[in-house]
Amino acid sequence: MKLYSYFRSSASFRVRIALNLKSLAYDYIPVHLNKSEQKTPEFAALTSEQLLPVLETDHGRRLTQSMAIIEYLDETHPEPPLLPADSLGRARVRALSQIIACEVHPLNNLRVLKYLVKDLGVSDDAKNNWYKHWVRTGLNAFEAHLAAAPSSTYSHGETPSLADCCLIPQIFNAQRFDCDLSGLDRTMAVFQTCMKLEAFQKAQPSACPDFEA
Repeated sequence: MKLYSYFRSSASFRVRIALNLKSLAYDYIPVHLNKSEQKTPEFAALTSEQLLPVLETDHGRRLTQSMAIIEYLDETHPEPPLLPADSLGRARVRALSQIIACEVHPLNNLRVLKYLVKDLGVSDDAKNNWYKHWVRTGLNAFEAHLAAAPSSTYSHGETPSLADCCLIPQIFNAQRFDCDLSGLDRTMAVFQTCMKLEAFQKAQPSACPDFEA
């Protein structure tokens, strides 16, 4: 498989975690978002969205959208599972995942932040405040979901799930933007636990071949 990725892309980070959790080998193809390499004709030929990640399967099929890619991996390589066996558990994990992937990330990804500054003339301080506001709003909701359930090692249960694939990249970005993470006790405990696992360590930005300090 080939993964078109960028070290700072949190959506790509999610997929890297999932691939590692399932011990799946892949070739890393860097696409530098800050240099707008996703807008080149070559990359546009791969995906109409011109977004990362893109996963090219062993059969040459190209998949887009991180959540769809991870669920594809879970269906085609079911061990270890990233979704619970029970329907209520699956619904909860998908809900936790979507707090990050659908509520927080769309408001704070690179193209939105660039649009705020370059097209709308928002100051860097205002942009950063925007980022921090929506990250904290989403993480507060995530924490409330965790606090309402019995204690568990990971976001749901005793093994990593799709929810953890989504949460960990968001925490990395929150730390990079110096967001207030105080009071998120359950959420940060899950983050610390996940980062003890090789699958998460190998997926983090600093472990990527295109990493830039």
